[in-house]
Amino acid sequence: MEEPEIIVGLDIGTTKIACIVGRINEYGKVEIIGMGRSESLGVRSGVVSNINQTVDSIKRAVEIATEKSGTEIGEVLVGIAGQHIRSLQHRGMLTRKSKDLEEEISQKDIDDLIQDMNQLVMSPGEEIIHVLPQEYIVDSEHGIKDPIGHSGVRLEANFHIITGKVNAARNIYKSVSKADLEVVKLVLEPLASADAVLSHEEKEAGVVLVDIGGGTTDIAIFQDGIIRHTAVIPFGGNIITEDIASGCSILRKHAEQLKVKFGSALSSESMENQIVCIPGFSGREPKEISVRNLSNIIQARTEEIIEQVIYEINSSGYEKRLIAGIVLTGGGSQLKHLPQLVEYMSGYETRIGYPNEHLGKDNAEALSSPMYATGIGLVLKGHEASKQAERSRGKKRSGVRSGSKPFTSFFDRMLSKGSSIFDDDDI
Repeated sequence: MEEPEIIVGLDIGTTKIACIVGRINEYGKVEIIGMGRSESLGVRSGVVSNINQTVDSIKRAVEIATEKSGTEIGEVLVGIAGQHIRSLQHRGMLTRKSKDLEEEISQKDIDDLIQDMNQLVMSPGEEIIHVLPQEYIVDSEHGIKDPIGHSGVRLEANFHIITGKVNAARNIYKSVSKADLEVVKLVLEPLASADAVLSHEEKEAGVVLVDIGGGTTDIAIFQDGIIRHTAVIPFGGNIITEDIASGCSILRKHAEQLKVKFGSALSSESMENQIVCIPGFSGREPKEISVRNLSNIIQARTEEIIEQVIYEINSSGYEKRLIAGIVLTGGGSQLKHLPQLVEYMSGYETRIGYPNEHLGKDNAEALSSPMYATGIGLVLKGHEASKQAERSRGKKRSGVRSGSKPFTSFFDRMLSKGSSIFDDDDI
């Protein structure tokens, strides 16, 4: 039997760096064979701010993952996020040559159309990260999801294009390279998380993914199985921690512990007479914190984040077509009573998104936490990229280990076509 290929996802977040080594079993589920986690010291609001600290954090996470998996790690898929991410809608058109009209529309025609989108002129300092086709139009016939096999002269498509700052991406490449690794592909983090926690039915019905990280809250809206809107809110779990530290006049590490152990997004659910004692430092007396006051601080900032999410939903134009409601994921989604507050403010049915649907039964229970949704989603994206490379070659490839060149050859071929180094049209 062919040995399953090994794929490595590297989630470079604001609070943690997680290196997840996985493979796809015969049932299409992800088997995690090793995971390393380290504190993220050089990343702020999803963007690398200190390369040397980021390199050290990456190395620690990779060393742990290598030891646990027994696999040499050479290539990784990396998530990208941050306030610099923005999206736009664009329509592209391809007029087929007369000699091609006798043939049906093929994958090559679609690739050529997507390639044209990668040549769009961006603002100075910006680069295209993803080109995502939404629907195709063949000779003015709208609403076509897959135009392959159709006959026509003019092929058009509506695209959702995601861009980011070149320097932000360059710093990610530089950090990973200095950690003696090679970046296979950059993937927008909410798209990776969506693959890990959303079902096909939810994407068809209409759903909002809200990925609450440490530095940012990422939003992705799907409807009719198509990505419709993406946005990044520059607030996450860290700003709640900072509010607690400021409002209660305590150290940040104590504020984080209070948030995790006693915090609630609904102050009405906290007991008025419950008091938590924080150890004093440098000989000072212990400090008493009211849990109700703590929850008041958390709820105020959480409501601000939810208001921004609701604004993005309304801006998308799909606010009345989201049958599946809202799915919360990311480390910040574990705040107590958060789904209830989101439901109350938005009116949408809300649930927590766990990546366990795509995990094999033998994986550690800790990996089913929402905080690992992005890392597991990156492994899934790597599997999809591998399958696309396989299809493009027209032959089945044998199992591949990390450190070899299956993705690299696919990556190099994409570069040889002149496409953006961030292109990800296989999503």
